[in-house]
Amino acid sequence: MSDTNLLPLQATLEVRDRCICLHLQRAARSVGRRFDEALRPFGLTNGQFSLLMALNRPQPPAMGSVAALLAMDRTTLTAALKPLARRGLVEIRAGETDRRSRHLLLTPAGHATLLAAMPAWRAEHARVEDALSPGDPETLRQTLRRLS
Repeated sequence: MSDTNLLPLQATLEVRDRCICLHLQRAARSVGRRFDEALRPFGLTNGQFSLLMALNRPQPPAMGSVAALLAMDRTTLTAALKPLARRGLVEIRAGETDRRSRHLLLTPAGHATLLAAMPAWRAEHARVEDALSPGDPETLRQTLRRLS
């Protein structure tokens, strides 16, 4: 292959330095690892914590609404629910009016796990927000919401 058919190194450097997707992925992985570490004593990953939080509602939500909130497809959500259900933190129930639908219920053990984990989440969240200084965390949240 001749050198004229190769992508120049400058293109790689351009992506490394400018690609918003790359920088968001790197930041998400880094922040995710921080929360994984903070939530490890409670037997949770950051994704599991977010999923359990999404179920902390007065009425058990349908799988579709939880999948939409977490930007997951139903297959990925189903896979994520299995270890939580095995631990007794979540129940998957058939809908009352449509038996084909599935609703997700946070069990008493799930509530207790969230309650225990909240102080660790809050502490890590404060550290992450402090790391954004002098930025404005609310502006970042609004920007990320627009992207999603």
